[in-house]
Amino acid sequence: MTQIVPGVVEVYVIRHNAGDWRVLVLQRASDAIRPGSWETVYGKIDAGERPEHAAVRELREETGLELNALYNVTVSSFFLHPSQTIQMAIVFAAFVESGSEVTLSDEHQRFEWLSVDEACNRFTWPRAVQALRDAHRLLAQGDAGPVEDVLRVI
Repeated sequence: MTQIVPGVVEVYVIRHNAGDWRVLVLQRASDAIRPGSWETVYGKIDAGERPEHAAVRELREETGLELNALYNVTVSSFFLHPSQTIQMAIVFAAFVESGSEVTLSDEHQRFEWLSVDEACNRFTWPRAVQALRDAHRLLAQGDAGPVEDVLRVI
């Protein structure tokens, strides 16, 4: 039987300067899974861990960054054929300070801060493009406006 499992988080990392978004894109290391692909912060939700806590943890582990604000954006799904599982990714947008220094984990070999359009063109996965566009539409001004009370997690 096929299961639906909320097992991972995707975190779109944003520097917001007076309406100018810069999005962090990460290139996977050549000896990692999905070698050379361009992605966002991504990782498993540990047993008993809340998705927002996994987002904060993965952000620190993969980039060394601390967030100013975290927003719940959407949920995306994909199929894992070896386990016959529909995996659910809880998608977040994390705003960080403009001058924050990125410290990459061993999972990645490069990073860049790009505009929304440049990031969309760089991302390997089509679902990443849609998730980033959703985040930008909802949070373009640096907050969620009239739906801040619903989307802001931290």
